[in-house]
Amino acid sequence: MTLFPLSQLQPSQLYISTAKLAHVLSWWQPPTLATLEPVPIKRLNERVIYTDGHTRAFAAYRLGFTEVPVVWDEDELDWEAYQICVDWCLDAGIRTIGDLEGRVVPPEQYETLWHDRCEAMQTDLALRRMR
Repeated sequence: MTLFPLSQLQPSQLYISTAKLAHVLSWWQPPTLATLEPVPIKRLNERVIYTDGHTRAFAAYRLGFTEVPVVWDEDELDWEAYQICVDWCLDAGIRTIGDLEGRVVPPEQYETLWHDRCEAMQTDLALRRMR
């Protein structure tokens, strides 16, 4: 198992859903690093970013862990979209998973604040790529 410090991982998501967090905390038993599914990460420019697993990492942070198990993401993802999301995070002052502490929101708000914003960005990217 490869462990990575939470302080060195850049979020690519602006919010955490309370429902998703409750779900992670309910199945993560006992809450040890050995029982936490690895979080996928990728180097994007000069940063190592989360490509998924923000809620698991946040749960680990909340429980006092300073590192999480990781796996290097080999999937072909839309790196332009991820860069936009990372830029949103940096603009909002989010540089570590702990910076999401004030951004844990109910599922309805998560849908509106995060998913809707991402869908609009994906639509915009698709239109730009068609030109």
